[in-house]
Formats: sequence, structure tokens, C-alpha cells
Amino acid sequence: MKAADKKALEAYKKRLQFARSGGGVNTYETEADKKQRITKAKNDPRFCAEYYFPHYCTSPANDFHIKGANLIKNDQLARVFFQWGRGLAKSVWADIIIPFWLSINDDANYFVICTTSKDRASELLEDLRAEFEANQRIINDFGEQMNPGNWESGDWKTKSGFIGKAQGVGQSVRGLRKQNQRPDYIVVDDLETKEVSANPKRQRKYAKWIERDLIPTMDGYPRRFVYANNRFEPDMIMTMLQKSHPNWKVHEVKAFNPVDYKPTWIEKYSNDYYKEVVDDIGILAAKAEYNNEPHTEGVIFKNEDIQWKKLPPLNHFKAITGFWDVAYAGTSTADFNAVRVWGLHGKEFYYIDSFVRQSKMREALNWMAEFQLSLPETVIIHWKFEAQFWNDEVERTIRDVQDAYRIHLNLVKVDTPRTKKYDRILSLQPYYQNERIYYNEAKRSHHSTQEGISQLLGIEPGYKTHDDAPDADEQAIRWLSSWIYTSNPKNTLTAKIKRKAHF
Repeated sequence: MKAADKKALEAYKKRLQFARSGGGVNTYETEADKKQRITKAKNDPRFCAEYYFPHYCTSPANDFHIKGANLIKNDQLARVFFQWGRGLAKSVWADIIIPFWLSINDDANYFVICTTSKDRASELLEDLRAEFEANQRIINDFGEQMNPGNWESGDWKTKSGFIGKAQGVGQSVRGLRKQNQRPDYIVVDDLETKEVSANPKRQRKYAKWIERDLIPTMDGYPRRFVYANNRFEPDMIMTMLQKSHPNWKVHEVKAFNPVDYKPTWIEKYSNDYYKEVVDDIGILAAKAEYNNEPHTEGVIFKNEDIQWKKLPPLNHFKAITGFWDVAYAGTSTADFNAVRVWGLHGKEFYYIDSFVRQSKMREALNWMAEFQLSLPETVIIHWKFEAQFWNDEVERTIRDVQDAYRIHLNLVKVDTPRTKKYDRILSLQPYYQNERIYYNEAKRSHHSTQEGISQLLGIEPGYKTHDDAPDADEQAIRWLSSWIYTSNPKNTLTAKIKRKAHF
């Protein structure tokens, strides 16, 4: 036996062992009890999953799992993208639970799974084959399913007539028809790798193959198609298909709330889990992998425009300002509270620190108070925000924070700029191109710093991304630029001041 075949056989034996671990059966139950359970399983995907696959469902299913299953079951012509964040069991549901559930409802007879290669697709399909062969609960309720002579890896048929077939992307689909049987449930799973996403030509080729070759292998009813992938890059095969077919359904699930890091799959993940993930890999990578919010490569502002440098001593800056772009809601769909602190040193602008979060106002003000208290007594910061945001609630919150920290923030209202925001932000481009903007090296992996850069790189004609941080940056830098040619020594920040004004 070849080494590769031996390795594959050992891997399949482990799958069989795992399938057998799926729970025992009640040998004393009546036929009426069994019939009642099967009927319930046919009607309830949650029960079906948790009874037949408890070894997979070690955490209870969430409502989004059930919604996804019903989207497929309730539409014989389903075209659905399972755009679920990493770790949300999209492959388990798309490749194992849903095809089994459809099969026991006589609603799918020919399942095709497609990915980067036929070998990889066969490997994915082995999980379901092992369940049909060794899962005691399936055998007890539906009889022996292993079908000698039709039980090869990547191409098998159960005794009850359900077919499983592996398909590599781009390969000929002529062999998918078996006599009068054609595929009726197709899943494209994890097709997009980092290598594929870096090659737009291959992406277009695969998207066209899915549209013109793979999907048309289905004929009659049902003919369901599922694309399972998280969106970790801005441009992917799945986004090409979504643009070409706006009527296809996108079932998107974000793994965590970016405001408080609370998990969507609360039955599995703790409240601290995604905060730890963000601390490990950074907010940009976490949003891409887990929340389908990929980092946008700049069209106008680019990664190479961001220069990192060690800050000069703060009391060597000619002026320091913190500009606050105010937001009220503090929800995952709201604007960001963006507080951006910049300093002028010579004729260069230095990004010092920031708070950029979808939070309530008080959190931003707390950060401002703590930042001010952290400054040397020889340094003063000029806090500013747009007058249009002023209302009684803002005034009350500022007063409460000042009382709590026993300081004066001396926030100054400035007139709302009349120039369009996009044009104002674009006015920063010459500063970046002329290498007059530097970012604090100590904040390179800082959450809010990375969020601010991500927003800046997303600025382009017709952009629909958040722009709160670059908006605050522009107003802070515009104010600092007025100090460049000021020679009055009274305007420097070296004079000692009583910054901590206790009541």
C-alpha cells in the first residue's frame, strides 16, 4: 500500500471511531417511539443535529444555525452564501448536518462538495461517509447505509440511494451525472485561499466555472447551491458572484460584537474569548477572519504612506490637539467615537494616540480625561469638537466626567466645516506623500490606531466605509498647520501650567 493511501485509511478509521462516539441507542424503545423521533428530526433541524450528531454539537446550536438550515430547506432553488465568521461551524452544517437532514426528508439525493482540489473535496466528504457507515443512531433509525461496491472515497452511494461526490474546482463536470441522476445539492466550501485571493484572474475563472459549469449540472427540482466561506478579503470569488447575482441570498454572521466583544454563538464562546483573540492577532485581522470585515487596501491612501517613528518628547511639540468626532449610539452599526491626538513638531505632524471605538460618549470622554492626566505637567492639550454635536446630553456627560476625574477638559467647540468631508480628507494626501506625517511607533499594534488606519485606507470615490477617524485627523492637522509659521514663543508648550485643576 502506498504511504499516501495508508495515511488516508488511518485518517478514515479515526473518522469512523469519531462517528461511533455519537451516542448509543435505546434497544427497548418501541417502533412508535422511533417513528415519533424520526418525524421530529425531519421537522426540527436543531433536534436533528443534536440527536444524530452530538459529537459535533458539543455546544448547542445557535439560532443562526437554524436560520441557515431553513433557508436551504425551504427553497428548492436556494442560492445561499454562508458568510459566517471563522469558528462558527459553517462546514459542519453545510457539509454534514444539512445534507443529512435533506436526505431524511427525501429532499436531496445527490450531494456534491467542491473545493480547491478533488483530493481536498474527498477529504471533506469523508466526514459524512463515516457518519453513514458508523453512526449507530443513524443506522438504528434508517438501517445500514454502507454499500459495498459503491463506497469509495470521494464517490459513494448509500444503500438508501443517497450519493456523495467530490469535485475539484475547474475540473470537468461531465462525470457528475449518474444514469438519470443529477446533483441536487451542491456546496462550495472554503474555495478561497490566500493564494487564490491574490490572483484576480483565477478568481474570475473560478467564478465563471461555478456559474457556467458547476451549477448547470443540476436539472429539475430541487437544485440547491451553497457557498460557505468567511469574507477575509475585500475581493473574493464569493463577492464576484454576489455582485453578478444580487438576488442570491447572503446569510452573514459576525462572530462577535465589535463594541463589547460579546460572542454571537453564546452557547459556545465566553464573553472574554474574542477580546483575547483581538489581543492576540489585532483588531484588523480579527474583523477580517471572524466578522467578515476585511481590511481595505488603499486606493488613494496606501499602506506605504504610513510612516512609523519614535515620538519626540511631548514638551518639544509646538502644539498638541485632540479632536473628537462625536457619536452617540454605541452600537455595532453606529458611527465611531473618534478622538485623535496629533502634535506639531517643526513642520511635521505626529499621530500620538487615539480612541476609535463604536462606544457611548462617556467612554470617549473617560479616555480623554485619563490621557490628559497622563501628560507631563509641562504639556497642555487643546481638546476640540464640532459645534454641530453640542446638545444638553453632551454637556451633561462632559460635566459628569470632569467631576469624576476632578479635572477640566476645556473642550472647545469649533464651527462645522463647510467643505465636503471627502474633499477635506483628501487634502491630507499631500502631507502623506511629502512625508510630513508620522505615526507613533509605540502604537503600531494598538487597536484604535489600526482602526484609524483602516478607515483612512478605505477612503476612495463613492466609499461606504466609516470615516470618523480620518475626519478627526483632517480637522486636527488643519488646526495644527496654523501654528507652523507662528514665531511667538508664548505659543510653545514648554511653559509649566497647572493642568490638573482640582476643585
